[in-house]
Amino acid sequence: MSSNPGLHPAATPPVRIQQNILARGERRLLNWLCPRLPAWVTPDQLTTLGFVGAVLVAAGYVLSWYDSEWLGLALVGYIVNWFGDSLDGSLARWRRIERPSYGYFVDHSVDAMATLLMIGALGVSPYFRFDVALLGVIGYFLLSIHAFLAAKVVGEFRLSYMAGGPTELRLMLMAMTALMPVVGGGLVAGTPFSAFDLFGLFVASILVTLFVVQSFATARMLRRRGG
Repeated sequence: MSSNPGLHPAATPPVRIQQNILARGERRLLNWLCPRLPAWVTPDQLTTLGFVGAVLVAAGYVLSWYDSEWLGLALVGYIVNWFGDSLDGSLARWRRIERPSYGYFVDHSVDAMATLLMIGALGVSPYFRFDVALLGVIGYFLLSIHAFLAAKVVGEFRLSYMAGGPTELRLMLMAMTALMPVVGGGLVAGTPFSAFDLFGLFVASILVTLFVVQSFATARMLRRRGG
């Protein structure tokens, strides 16, 4: 979930690597939206809107204890979060008003808080264990740390892994959220986990494995280069 790349005003911005399945279609949509946004809309406002979307997601999950229909609020929140988070950097680049260091720092700081809020709230819903949700957050943050480190030492800012990126992750979470009232939060026979917990453990294991594999690969490359 990224915006304006760059680590220092005098530094060369890292190359953005985005190879997720929906990247081309999403880029066309963002390029279509940017010139149609009102002039008074700013990247900072869109960043704030993305965080508001995360708050809506969290509220939907928490309120689902009272009625599963509140999960609809979470679905709306994911859309709002995508709109704000995906458009803030795109709008800055389209208007040529990038502030590389400021945008990089603020966008990723807000992204981290939004991710913790959304996935953490998923863990306090009736369908998901909190410890499993935190494992998912840890896996996501580890991959984010790898991306930030690689941007500094390799000059490549990777926005996707295994053909998946933030947009695909949101869609997966939305699909899971829509299934929650149908599947329910009952435990799978012989385990202390629901079906959604088991899926969450699977996803978390993939994220952590990717971090380990990518970290070793990058370290080997840097050693060969003598860096």
